[in-house]
Amino acid sequence: MAVQPQYLAYVLEQLAGLPAVRPNRMFGGIGLYSDGLFFGLIDDDTLYFKTSDANIEAYRSRNMPKFMPFPDRTGAVMGYHQVPADIIEDAESLVEWARRSVAVALTAQAAKAAKPLKKKAARKPAKKPAAGKRTKTPSKTAGKKRPVSKPRPTKRVARKSARTPARKPAQKE
Repeated sequence: MAVQPQYLAYVLEQLAGLPAVRPNRMFGGIGLYSDGLFFGLIDDDTLYFKTSDANIEAYRSRNMPKFMPFPDRTGAVMGYHQVPADIIEDAESLVEWARRSVAVALTAQAAKAAKPLKKKAARKPAKKPAAGKRTKTPSKTAGKKRPVSKPRPTKRVARKSARTPARKPAQKE
């Protein structure tokens, strides 16, 4: 799960052509952001980019594996694929692949924002009292605030502290 500082520096150097690239440590790996969009990650010194139907064919044609945070749980596959080594070594190609992943992240963000919010369940109307039962009528002071009584001042009694020694009377000379 660790990412070597040298590998991170190398990847960031190769991605220098991408605007505002920023790494962020997360869950033992590194998340990669461009202009605030999460588009890639590095885990165990392996670079992964965000994929969707728009850019996945390039990864499939090279048989690149998916990112699996938990290898024993195949259902926990995320939408990221490993970037081929020859692409990482060519800075221009890497930036182009990264731009496609940033576009995927932007599309995903727009789709998420376009989803309508779930409406809250409608409130149930208050129960009506059963026939023949009287309900309490609110008193005239029910909604009013009561004045807060001020605390009474306490008398302070001067006490001599046990710590202070008694004064000696002044001696005449």
